[in-house]
Amino acid sequence: METGWDVEPTVFTNVDPDSPLAQEEVFGPVIAVIPYDTPDEAVQIANNSQYGLSGTVFTSDIAAGLDIARRVRTGTFTINGFSLEFGAPFGGYKNSGVGRELGPEGLSAYLESKSICLPAGTEVPGVPTA
Repeated sequence: METGWDVEPTVFTNVDPDSPLAQEEVFGPVIAVIPYDTPDEAVQIANNSQYGLSGTVFTSDIAAGLDIARRVRTGTFTINGFSLEFGAPFGGYKNSGVGRELGPEGLSAYLESKSICLPAGTEVPGVPTA
C-alpha cells in the first residue's frame, strides 16, 4: 500500500466517553467501543455528545430497542441495523445535520409561511365562519 492519509479499518476498545474519539464525528472506517453496564448508562453515553445524526441499537428485545430509540437524541435511529427511509425526514439533532432532507419535512425549507391578520369580526368572502 502506498503511504498517504488512508486509514485502515480500526476498532478502538475501552474508549473513555469523554475522549475526543468519542466526542467528535469521525468519518472513516473507525469504531469506538465504549463499555456500559445498564441500558440507562448506554443512553447517557450516547446523549453525552454535541452531535446526534444517527444511532443504532442491536437487541433481541424489540420493545427494549424502541425504549432506547425514544431516549437517544439522534435524528435517525435504527434497531438491529442501519436504514434510511427516503419517505421520512433525515437530519440530526444538536450540531449534526442542520435541517431536514427527504419526506414532507424536507420541503419546508423551500416554503414560506405567511400570517394575515384581519380586524375582529371581518367576514372573508368564500371562507366559512366558525
